[in-house]
Amino acid sequence: MMVDGIEDEEKWLAEGIAGIQQNAFYMHRALDANNLREALKYSAHMLSELRTSKLSPHKYYELYMRAFDELRRLEVFFKDESRHGVSVVDLYELVQHAGNILPRLYLLCTVGSVYIRSKDAPVREVLKDLVEMCRAVQHPIRGLFLRSYLSQVSRDKLPDIGSIDEGDADSVMDSVDFVLQNFTEMNKLWVRLQYQGPSQIREKREKERNELRDLVGKNLHVLSQIEGVDLDMYKDIVLPRVLEQVVNCKDELAQFYLMECIIQVFPDEYHLQTLETLLGACPQLLPTVDIKAILSQLMERLSSYAASSTDVLPEFLQVEAFAKLSSAIGRVIEAQVDMPIVGAIALQVSLLTFTLHVHPDRLDYVDQVLGACVKKLSGKPKLDDSRATKQVVALLSAPLDKYNDIVTALTLSNYPRVMDHLDDETNKVMAMVIIQSIMRNNTCISTADKVEVLFELIKGLIKDLDGTALDEFDEEDFNEEQNSVARLIHMLHNDDPEEMVKIIFTVKKHIMNGGPKRLPFTVPSLVFSALRLVRQLRGLDGDVVGEEIPTTPKKIFQLLNETIEVLSSVPSPELALRLYLQCAEAASDCDLEPVAYEFFTQAFVLYEEEIADSKAQVTAIHLIIGMLQRMNVFGVENRDTLTHKATGYSAKLLKKPDQCRAVYACSHLFWVDDQDGLKDGERYLYYFEKENPQITNSAIQGLIELIATEIQNPASDVFFASTLRYIQFQKQKGGLLAQKYDSIKV
Repeated sequence: MMVDGIEDEEKWLAEGIAGIQQNAFYMHRALDANNLREALKYSAHMLSELRTSKLSPHKYYELYMRAFDELRRLEVFFKDESRHGVSVVDLYELVQHAGNILPRLYLLCTVGSVYIRSKDAPVREVLKDLVEMCRAVQHPIRGLFLRSYLSQVSRDKLPDIGSIDEGDADSVMDSVDFVLQNFTEMNKLWVRLQYQGPSQIREKREKERNELRDLVGKNLHVLSQIEGVDLDMYKDIVLPRVLEQVVNCKDELAQFYLMECIIQVFPDEYHLQTLETLLGACPQLLPTVDIKAILSQLMERLSSYAASSTDVLPEFLQVEAFAKLSSAIGRVIEAQVDMPIVGAIALQVSLLTFTLHVHPDRLDYVDQVLGACVKKLSGKPKLDDSRATKQVVALLSAPLDKYNDIVTALTLSNYPRVMDHLDDETNKVMAMVIIQSIMRNNTCISTADKVEVLFELIKGLIKDLDGTALDEFDEEDFNEEQNSVARLIHMLHNDDPEEMVKIIFTVKKHIMNGGPKRLPFTVPSLVFSALRLVRQLRGLDGDVVGEEIPTTPKKIFQLLNETIEVLSSVPSPELALRLYLQCAEAASDCDLEPVAYEFFTQAFVLYEEEIADSKAQVTAIHLIIGMLQRMNVFGVENRDTLTHKATGYSAKLLKKPDQCRAVYACSHLFWVDDQDGLKDGERYLYYFEKENPQITNSAIQGLIELIATEIQNPASDVFFASTLRYIQFQKQKGGLLAQKYDSIKV
């Protein structure tokens, strides 16, 4: 059936075009002969083809354009009275005798356009006559195209300021009245089209109406091009009359399209100065009209207008644009109770975009928009609408993109309240956006209050939300998130020690609830941040009286001890041990021997009780030995205790090679080869060369013989054989070392 209908329509269109072409041929011949009577006869026959009701709007438009092109030639003929010998007044009367109403009115409009230019009659009367007579055609499609033709042939002849037919204010008003009346009648025909035919083809009719909408909208474009329509006339006459028609037509498609047209065709300055009137119409539109798209478009235009010149910004403040837009959006949301959350949030996103463009310095406006979103979202469960969630993310991202400074966003009281309405996954995404903004702009968060707000915003990354445990997760994403938090901690800094201590305590309060998977990422950053402060405070001692949080190294070390202790039970004993050693070194730099000794003690406890893997033990003992070797803070007793403890653990390693290497490393704890280093040597070839008086030739000789006795085949032990070759080489080399080695037999 559909195929048959398309084929029939193509056939009817072909027949109509053929009829126009045939009659146009005879009309051309009559025009060439200056035969007015014949020209009118065949032009009327040609225009009769437009009386068809069989074509869709799209096909009817093709037919109409064929006739339109021919009417242009006829208009040229009508202008030249010397060719046809009839005055335009008589010609205007003559064409009204055409048989059928539709051809008669097309001819009347054609002659009327000439009549207007001739000034043989008051323009007001001709315009009124034409627009009134066209009411005779009430078929929606035929009537729309007829009035569209009237608009096209008259638009360049309307009296206007600065035009060929320049008029005064009254004649400009005549032009405005003509266009407004034609617009009103065309809109009525366009709306009526939806009621044509059976209800089953409603969707088809809506599509056809969409195809015809520009015919109606062109009237508004004509109005916007009339130079005489200044701001006062637009405010007092044009806009109220257009909006009256928009509201009263009670048609969803018409209301949406015409509101879009108003916003698009008239100047931005006019919109700004008539904002209250334009916005007042929005709540009066049908509930099904997509008002959010209309308002968004309006705010986008105004934002661009504001960006065009700084000179216009005072106008926005003068007319209180933000207050009016905010109020209008509130009224629309209240009026449309069924508006989905995504629509309401989208409106606030548009308002926020407008605010950031026009009033970037008014953070109270920004916070007000966020507050309106909180109000809309409050009392509802977490967002589960992906489109609404996307809008909320856009809302929260806008201030970050505008200010390139998270510190500014941290001053917005409603920012974290909006984030609370995001689902956990989106909350984490938004938290990452915030951290990335800080990193991208190298922002330093310098007060504990701002750190508190910041960590509330990113809490989705630093602890489990809603009491849920961290079960299934993407390890790669999780690691990236936690590494970002760790980097963030290093961006928190203040040169004032007291404020920095507050920052450290604030961070600790938030991250300690992170759980066993997060703490190994975040605790090290906190520790090293605190150690930077410790070195800054080097030399201070005791407690500072009267302060809530004393800024002394001892107190900070106490905090660090408590913090690292959590890692040992997570369990992450190897990491905890490393951090204990870092703290011990910092305490050594501050000449705090008891504190350094305590951290080493904690490291040994971890080694003994928590580190069971043999490879981990080897790594840990070498870390302990290396750190102990670099430290000079210990007195004889404490150093002796720690050194012998390290040596004892080295000797108990599982594998003999590991034991040997570790014990050898421990030997450096007894003899440090630098100016201030410890000199407590008592063994090994290395120290023989370092002039250790306790390592004598006979001691080396005895050691060689002992090893040779213990090893059944000395030549097969690579390391021992290499050592013997080294001694032989030194003997042959000559010099002072040769003398030392001379009495040793290998």
